[in-house]
Amino acid sequence: MQPFNSRLLSLLFFALPKVAIGTNDVDAGFDAYAAAQVMINKASHSWEWGTAAEALLELYNPELSVFGSSPFPNGKVPQPNPNTTALAYAKQFINRNSQTLVNDTAVGDPASLGVSAILLGQSDSVYIGAANREADFILNIAPRWSNGAISHRADVAELWADNMAMSFPFLAYLAVEQDDTSLMSVTVQQCGLQRAVLKGNNLSWQHIIGPQSQDTGLWSTSNGWAGYGMVRVLHTLQKWSGSASMISQATQLKGWIKEILDGAMQSSLDDGLLRNYLNDSSWFGEISGTSVLSAVAYRMAVNDPDMFPQSYITWADTNRKSLAKKQNSEGIFSPAINPYDWHDRTQFTTGSPEGQAFTVYLYTAYRDCVNAKICQTPTGSAAS
Repeated sequence: MQPFNSRLLSLLFFALPKVAIGTNDVDAGFDAYAAAQVMINKASHSWEWGTAAEALLELYNPELSVFGSSPFPNGKVPQPNPNTTALAYAKQFINRNSQTLVNDTAVGDPASLGVSAILLGQSDSVYIGAANREADFILNIAPRWSNGAISHRADVAELWADNMAMSFPFLAYLAVEQDDTSLMSVTVQQCGLQRAVLKGNNLSWQHIIGPQSQDTGLWSTSNGWAGYGMVRVLHTLQKWSGSASMISQATQLKGWIKEILDGAMQSSLDDGLLRNYLNDSSWFGEISGTSVLSAVAYRMAVNDPDMFPQSYITWADTNRKSLAKKQNSEGIFSPAINPYDWHDRTQFTTGSPEGQAFTVYLYTAYRDCVNAKICQTPTGSAAS
């Protein structure tokens, strides 16, 4: 992601609950709750706030996330308490009376708060209005690539793999809120259009294609953004009764996710971690891409065990154990890539907000895999 000139909020200490309720916690080898607190303390940009809100929802209220057993009761968005940890956190950053959810130069980044806005909107319609304006900006105002793919930048057509985790999980969720199967179809179609440009000749995706910030390298973090974004779109589609007939679209998404995972699994490691650029052995191994791609593997092992068999779990388990050794007593995982400069070869050790969020994603994905009796606990047995 790219820094931007946003409103500067006074530094708030958002203290997270120390104990999760009803989440069937498991031992992943590291402290996800400490990681989440670092994430909250460090987040300062729109995509970080949205990514953190999603991590908090999965950690503290997994039944409200699209990974829950019944996230859309009676085919509708649930009606949560607006004081739920994730929503109380997200609420402070959402613009309620402007075109986008956060004032930003990126198209996709403000949309990372879109699911939170929709959930808040179930008790305050002002937030639904804000979500609708955000969607209008993405769908009708943002520039398009020549094939129709929605740009990640507002001033020029430019595609970033990062946007896969920003715009499209939000649009899929909005399709449920609006009972709009056409919007769900458009969302899946957009995932394919983005892939058509960014995938290139590899299984993994290139980071950025466009005239301003082009980066044809296979950035591990952006592959994680793309993979986890499509995982969220897939689960939204599958768990909404309104898209029950969209079997072919679900199959497409699974195939695209599998490509990204297979590309990562074929990549070399450094100190037990995926390198910052998967195709460049000169880079150090880092925690951000490793965490989120491993989370994708666990999610898909639960979603489709035949398509994502034990080899994917074994790979994720190996990465998780390596990552567990990278957390210090303050809850910080390192080394990460500088989240504001993916070409910076100085290891980032003070706590990457997105990297911390990805370790929470890893934890919640592993927790859910164990509780689904697909993965095993560190003692070698399935959860009882």
